[in-house]
Amino acid sequence: MSPEVVKYLTVIGQATWQTFVMVIFSTIFSMILGFPLGVLLCTTDPSTGLRPRKVLNQILSIIINILRAIPFVILVILLFPFTRIVVHTAIGTKASIVPLTIAAAPFVARVIESSLKEVEPGVIQAARSMGSTNKQIIFKVLIPEALPSIISGVTLTIINLIGYSAMAGTVGGGGLGDVAIRYGYQRYRVEYMLGSVAIILILVEVIQVIGTKLTNKMQNQR
Repeated sequence: MSPEVVKYLTVIGQATWQTFVMVIFSTIFSMILGFPLGVLLCTTDPSTGLRPRKVLNQILSIIINILRAIPFVILVILLFPFTRIVVHTAIGTKASIVPLTIAAAPFVARVIESSLKEVEPGVIQAARSMGSTNKQIIFKVLIPEALPSIISGVTLTIINLIGYSAMAGTVGGGGLGDVAIRYGYQRYRVEYMLGSVAIILILVEVIQVIGTKLTNKMQNQR
């Protein structure tokens, strides 16, 4: 292979790996943050919650809505100081994980909340009549019953993070978005732009197919 082809494959390969790392770790961290928030939003709902807490629910909702309303690129810039504190740098793959996590966590929280609220009230009442505690209802009834919907929501979260990771490249975040900007846009190398877009499309399609299959499998097992 010519040196140009080797360089092309190397650049695209490294960018793909960086995107993979960003998406995987930000998905894990956003689930760690967003899952308990979603459960808390559901259980403290003034109307249908297991332990209604109107003030707490409203405060959490406002914070989540504010974070979801901030455009991702602006959020990255706003979080530069915090990112430097956490990972000692504001650019690169490692630094991008911080804003990606904070951007995705509110989305995860809403996904979990809506998934848990889809569980039939009759199932919850049946568990209550058998003497189940709120903790038992959450972990043995709500989450298992809502699992197909949760998996579907997590799939959407991962796909959103792939898109966010590409946007992170515009502010030095690395990954396929960075390659598309530096090589495809600034240097007029169309092949780099097309390669980056093609891999992003493939990643999205693969994640969607896997997520759909897992969701259908869980629904068939119920």
